[in-house]
Amino acid sequence: MNKTLLILKREYLTRVKKTSFIVMTILGPLLMAALMIVPIVLATMDSVGKKSIAIIDETNWFLGKFEDTDNMTFQYIFVSVDSAQKAVLEGSYDILLYVPQPALNIPANAEIYSNRQVPMTTVSYIRNTMSREVETKKLLASGIDPAVIKSAKATINLVTFRLDETGESKKSYTAVNVVLGLVTSIMIYFFIFIFGSQVMRGVIEEKTSRIVEVIVSSVRPFQLMMGKITGIALVGLTQFSLWVVLTAGIYGAFMLIYNPGEMAQAQIGASTMMQQANPATEGLDQAAVSQVFEVIEAINFKVIIGSFLFYFLGGYLLYGALFAAIGSAVDNEADTQQFMLPVSLPLILGLVISNFIVNNPDGSLAFWLSIIPLTSPVVMMVRIPFGVPYGELILSMSLLIAGFIFTTWFAGKIYRTGILMYGKKVSYKEVWKWLKY
Repeated sequence: MNKTLLILKREYLTRVKKTSFIVMTILGPLLMAALMIVPIVLATMDSVGKKSIAIIDETNWFLGKFEDTDNMTFQYIFVSVDSAQKAVLEGSYDILLYVPQPALNIPANAEIYSNRQVPMTTVSYIRNTMSREVETKKLLASGIDPAVIKSAKATINLVTFRLDETGESKKSYTAVNVVLGLVTSIMIYFFIFIFGSQVMRGVIEEKTSRIVEVIVSSVRPFQLMMGKITGIALVGLTQFSLWVVLTAGIYGAFMLIYNPGEMAQAQIGASTMMQQANPATEGLDQAAVSQVFEVIEAINFKVIIGSFLFYFLGGYLLYGALFAAIGSAVDNEADTQQFMLPVSLPLILGLVISNFIVNNPDGSLAFWLSIIPLTSPVVMMVRIPFGVPYGELILSMSLLIAGFIFTTWFAGKIYRTGILMYGKKVSYKEVWKWLKY
């Protein structure tokens, strides 16, 4: 046990002192914080400005129908289209809206001219205004009061509840659960390959430098594998924890330093622009905010975060042992490809099938793939946001621990022979012989 701890300490300290580890530990939080901060900064910048829009309406359907807003002013002009386009180029107007006379009585097309990119909110506002006016006149022409049609529209609000084992009901949000499940499973998938490949490269480096010949003379292969894999696992966990803490610190400092008034004004401006583009969203802000808080309360963060850390470590330890076995069987990284596919295929399969499991997280396929150790790190994380019985969760975790111990023993048998072989292309037949020694 002492030898395993010594190897663990060596692997951990060697890697955390590397320049690449320090650079990525600093660069990672900066990039993640930037993804959250930059949109806020951009929202406070008045990049859109107030647009002056000239309108040439040959149909006369939309005269007086466009109302000025905080970001748009409309002016009806009665000149040729060529003259209006020149006025746009000269800067008299920002945008020209031209509604040509249609072949039939009902206008169905319009053209927008501008010497710059037209904002999406402006396009949406013009389209919605014209669509409502055409719909109103078509209804009136058919003898139908538009107010009757509007009052007849109904919105059905479906609220789903999930009953737990004690019979208590709790609101569930399927879309949020799908996103949480897929995001966490994808993160685990990439973390396993990132840190697992570090184990494989570390073994190859030791083999090519002949350092391992000295190490194996005093350490059993199982002890060496266990120390190496757990040491690199702690490196990954340390880096991930620092990413979370530093990202939260940078974002929190930004929120304290940045002018809250500007942020609030930006949020109000964005909300106003959305309402101008689609008036149907008016009055929904308060309901949306309250629903966000309900969604946050419905998420069991303790279970999700705890499960994520366990399956991240468990999945890495299991696949890290297999990657170490691959590294010990080859002389360089280019020769690992023939062994990588069979080892990584179950993990890839779990990620691909996750897209189908979100539609039936309680099905038999989801159950078995979340129990089998080779696929459980990815598939179980897809199921957990939807709610998994604690019995199944304990069974899956227990099998994953047993799977890690077995793969470490299995990899150790390959490691003790392959680590001392040089200059020979290894085949599956040769690996099978090593397992039987």
